[in-house]
Order: sequence, then C-alpha cells, then structure tokens
Amino acid sequence: MTHLPSAERHGAGAPALRVPAATVALEPVTFEVLRGDETGPGADSLRLGVMDVRLEVFVLEQAVPFVQEIDARDFESTTLHVLARGADSTPLGAGRLLTDPAHPGHAHLGRLAVRRLARGTGLGARLVAALEAAAIEHAEHAGRAAGAAQAADPLEDPEAGEDGAPSGPRSVTVILSAQEQAMGFYERCGYRVVDARRYLDAGIWHRDMARTVPAPRGAVGAGAARG
Repeated sequence: MTHLPSAERHGAGAPALRVPAATVALEPVTFEVLRGDETGPGADSLRLGVMDVRLEVFVLEQAVPFVQEIDARDFESTTLHVLARGADSTPLGAGRLLTDPAHPGHAHLGRLAVRRLARGTGLGARLVAALEAAAIEHAEHAGRAAGAAQAADPLEDPEAGEDGAPSGPRSVTVILSAQEQAMGFYERCGYRVVDARRYLDAGIWHRDMARTVPAPRGAVGAGAARG
C-alpha cells in the first residue's frame, strides 16, 4: 500500500507522495552515511530511503509542508545523511548533519525521524549515536585535511601531535532543534537545553539543545527533530 496525500494539503506545487509501506523491522540494523551531493545508483538508493522516512514521519504524520521538509541543504556537499535500514533493507530511520568547514568542531543534527514500526525499539538512540559518530569522523577528516594543507609546525600548533600532524578533534559540539514533545528523548541521549526561548518551526514548538560529544580514545568510530 502507498500513501497519496493531496498537493493541496502539503503546498502548491508539491508532488503526490508515494511512500512505500514499511514491512518488518529486522535486526541487524545497518547505518549508512551519504554526503548531500553524492551521485550514482548507490547514493540514489540511500537518498530515496532517507526521503521515504522523512516524508512518512514529517509530511504524512506531522503535516509539515513538503516544500519546507525538503530543502536545498539536503543536496550540499557539507551535509551528511544517515539512513538506518533493517535486515531486509527496509528504511527504518534517518537523520542529517549540517557541517561548516569554518567550524569543524560543530555540527547541527536535524531531520531525525523513525518510522512507526521501529519506534520503541531503541532505534532512535542508536540513530543519534550514529549521527554523532559521523560528526566526529567528519571533524577528524577535516582536521587531517587542514593539517596537510598547512603543514603545521608542532611548536606553533597546539593541536599537533608528536609527529607534527594534527591530533584530531577532542570533541564535537552537536546542536539540534528539538520538538518539545521529543525533549525527554534527547535528554536521555545526553542533550541539554541551551536557550530558554521556544519557537515555532513548521507549526511545531521547538527548543535548542546541545551536547559535547567526546572523540573515542585512539580512534574515531558509531523520536523526531527538525532543523
């Protein structure tokens, strides 16, 4: 069965949405990362899975207008998407990270969604952990690239290791815009409110939350939120 919401409900110019019905959430769940500007059959498959999840949760369930849900940031090279799939490859959950080359130690987590059939299984927390791991890995890669470009002198670069190479991020600050109904979930994941002000996004009340995620020692590994 497919769901076909009307264009009138979701904004002028929005296409009729055909979101494949989910089957069964089966372990093991896999988490795959997609850069926003990646192309090719594999990237297209991941992107469709991400969109299936987000359209079902945000557009169909929460009535977020289609034209607000899918935006230009989804296709930028600095954006990372994470897709959770079941053993039968059914898309179960998704989220995205917005990064900024000028601030590699910060990332914005958003568009976190878990399909109804996978809720209550702990997948949301695992998806947050996978997104945090992707943020750390991205920051580590950015640090290596910056170090190679600058050929930093360890005597002048406090972040350099004993061999003169940047030691990588010690932590990444992950910021998110949490729906108020999901704040308890994010608190259990270690996030705290950073601004007392509440605001509307797509007609839903939100609060800003953040968490400093430490990089694993020795190596970098791995509800609903908009943003």
